[in-house]
Amino acid sequence: MTPSLLAIDQGTTSTRAMVFSTGGEVLARAQVELPQIFPAPGWVEHDPETIWAHTLNVCREALATPGIGRIAALGITNQRETTLVWDRATGRPVYHAIVWQDRRTAELCEALSTPEAQALVAERTGLVLDPYFSASKIRWLLDTVPGVRERADRGELAFGTVDSFLLWRLTEGRVHATDATNAARTLLFDIRRQCWDEELLALFGIPASLLPEVRDNAADFGTTRLFGTPIPITGMAGDQQAATVGQACVHPGMVKSTYGTGCFMVQNTGDTIITSRHRLLSTVCYRLDGRPTYALEGSIFIAGAAVQWLRDAVRLIDHAGQTEALARQVESTGGVYLVPAFTGLGAPYWDPLARGAITGLTRDSGIAHIVRAALESVCYQSRDLMAAMQADGVAAPATLRVDGGMVGNDWLMQFLADMLDVPVERPCISETTALGAAWLAGLGAGVFDSLETLSQGWQRAARFEPAMAAQRRDQLYGGWRDAVGRTLSR
Repeated sequence: MTPSLLAIDQGTTSTRAMVFSTGGEVLARAQVELPQIFPAPGWVEHDPETIWAHTLNVCREALATPGIGRIAALGITNQRETTLVWDRATGRPVYHAIVWQDRRTAELCEALSTPEAQALVAERTGLVLDPYFSASKIRWLLDTVPGVRERADRGELAFGTVDSFLLWRLTEGRVHATDATNAARTLLFDIRRQCWDEELLALFGIPASLLPEVRDNAADFGTTRLFGTPIPITGMAGDQQAATVGQACVHPGMVKSTYGTGCFMVQNTGDTIITSRHRLLSTVCYRLDGRPTYALEGSIFIAGAAVQWLRDAVRLIDHAGQTEALARQVESTGGVYLVPAFTGLGAPYWDPLARGAITGLTRDSGIAHIVRAALESVCYQSRDLMAAMQADGVAAPATLRVDGGMVGNDWLMQFLADMLDVPVERPCISETTALGAAWLAGLGAGVFDSLETLSQGWQRAARFEPAMAAQRRDQLYGGWRDAVGRTLSR
């Protein structure tokens, strides 16, 4: 029987396992929602044991599907920057996972943000000194949780993003490793030299003994024996880089944008590191055979999470599927803008203290207007990112490839094309993050010979052409910029 590929996609709001054929067909899937923990304003945590239990359960459910064939390899993709520290002897975490959205270290980052430190961070990592990334979260754990720094100094503890934690558990403590894309999101990794950086470790006061080994995205990450037959783990990438691979954006200039909990626009820049003058991020797109391919990225903290907020916090909707019909009920938002700065604002603002707002409300404003404004905010933020990319000298893409849970909303995709003035393409396989992890695992296991070969299998399901007049587009976007200005802390 033809071999299959298993992918673990551990995201911010859910954990899923998917089995793909080598041709990219989805053979099995299982998914469960991940509870969010909000201990204080701006704080976001996950229970690591829940993540692990969910991972085991969805893998077992997917692997129990009849007819999936022999699993040739396993790939892991994960919510990036989310930070865990655990005991090397027991595997037990010292604290909850601190999620990438968490802003508790804003004051620490501000205190560290001397001009010299900012220049060091930008030069070595391509990032900005912000609570979004892992380093300040590690420092918080070292300084705040009793006994953790002492145990770390004795070499008793291990740090990892979610990929490393899952790998440790899947290999029963035999492998402590990560990949170049996840390492590149820690604020501790030199993306030029492709290694952990001693000066950055000193800046944040983090002992090197905590850190995992950094490997290629298609590599030998060990074997798991937890599902009966041993399965080699041969692919690993942060979720946005995995989605870039799954969208077959393997040539310089190609752009994908993922609309999940947050929104992440990634442009492949080949072997060139583009230093942004407009507060975008230079990062590792993927690393194969020891050679990094780079990317320019814009990160939005709240996209689908705004819809989740509409459902769970203010209860304007019962489920996400209602949003498209509600948006179509009204001709416009009537001047209402929703700025979802619930955990600060990401690129290009990088304001951790910004807070959300709804502006332009009148007596005529109703649920449909607010829901539509939430959807529109995703598109306005996407324009923020694309405008910054173009200001950095990167040409507008011929098309934007999209994926993630929100892209099934046709109204939203049309408004996105209108706001960006760029055609938007939705793939046949929308689970591109998991697909990318599976493809990388296939590469690592020798099932495939190159990304170029894999990219030829990408297929488009729908294309949305811009149809909005330029004057209207600019008018709406101008209103958005005004609304954002009201939320900024500085």
